[in-house]
Amino acid sequence: MRADRLLSLLLLLQNRGRMTAPELAERLEVSVRTVYRDVEALAAAGVPVLSDRGPEGGYRLVEGYRTRLTGLTAAEADALFLVGAPGPARDLGLGGVLATARLKVQAALPAELAERARLMGERFHLDAPGWFRGADPVPQLAAVTRAVWEQRVLHGTYRGPRGEVRRELCPLGVVLKSGTWYLVATAGDPATAPVRTYRVSRFTSAQVAEEGFERPTGFALAAYWEESSLALESRIGRTTARLRLSPRACRLLPMMYGAAGGRALAEAGEPGPDGWVEAELAVEASTVAVGDLLRLGPDAEVLGPPELRRAVAEAVTALAARYPPDGPSAE
Repeated sequence: MRADRLLSLLLLLQNRGRMTAPELAERLEVSVRTVYRDVEALAAAGVPVLSDRGPEGGYRLVEGYRTRLTGLTAAEADALFLVGAPGPARDLGLGGVLATARLKVQAALPAELAERARLMGERFHLDAPGWFRGADPVPQLAAVTRAVWEQRVLHGTYRGPRGEVRRELCPLGVVLKSGTWYLVATAGDPATAPVRTYRVSRFTSAQVAEEGFERPTGFALAAYWEESSLALESRIGRTTARLRLSPRACRLLPMMYGAAGGRALAEAGEPGPDGWVEAELAVEASTVAVGDLLRLGPDAEVLGPPELRRAVAEAVTALAARYPPDGPSAE
C-alpha cells in the first residue's frame, strides 16, 4: 500500500505542480504527518522533491524532472476501458479523439493487459441516461464548452421559467448528470457573484466573447456540484407515504423506486387475506409524490399522511372527470 501511495504522491507532484502537505493529505486520504514521512522517503530514494516555505510554499519536483513510473496495473487498465463515454464525448466534439486515444493506449499496453482491456470493452458498457428519456438537444454545447475551456465570458439567451432572458456569464465548468448537460457559472464578477447552475439545453443562443475573467480562488467544480446537489435534495424535501400495496404493486415497487422501494418492501408488514401489504415509502413531497404514486394505479392506496391522501384523491377525481364513461365530451 505504501508503494502505491508513494507513486501516487510522485504523480500528483508531476501532474499538478506545487502542492501543500494538507492538499496532498486530502488527495491521498492520509494524515499530514504521513505526507511528511512519504516526502522524506521519496527524497531518500533519489526523487528531487523541493520544499518551498512561506504562504505560497509547498512541495514540488525539480524543474524538468519526469518519472517514467506510469505503467498501468491490470485493474487500472480495466477501469480505463470501462469508461462508456462515447455519447458525451461526441456531444463535446471529441468522439473521434476519444476513439483514437483508446486505440493508442491499447497499442501501448503489454499484450496481457491489452487483451484484458479488449475483453472489458467487449463485455461491459456504461449507459448513463435513464430509460425512455431521449437526451436533451444541446446545440449550444460547443460554444459553452469553448467558453469554459478558454476562460472567456459567455453571452447567451436562456429560457427560464418566466421566458427568455439575456445572460452574461463567467463559465466555471460543465457537468453531465444522468444524460443532461449543466453549466456552472456566475452572472457577474466570480469573486463576489454567487455560483449558479444552468441547463445547457435551455440556451437558445450562446456567443463566446473576447473578454476573459479570473476564476474564483479555491473553486472546485466537483465539490460545488456535490454541495449544490445536497442542497437541492434538502430543498425538495421528502415525506413518508403509508401505502396499501397489491401483490402486483409489490413487484413493481423496486423497479419504480429503486433502493427506496426495496427498503419499503423489506420493512413491510405481513400480507393480509387479500395478499395486500402495508408499507412506508420515502417519497418527494407535494405534486411530485402524487404523480409518482399514481403510476401504481389501482394497485396502491395511500393511507397517509392525510394531506397526501387528499391530494391523490383530488387528482383521481379530476382524472375521472376527464374520462367520462360515455366517451369524449363534445365541445
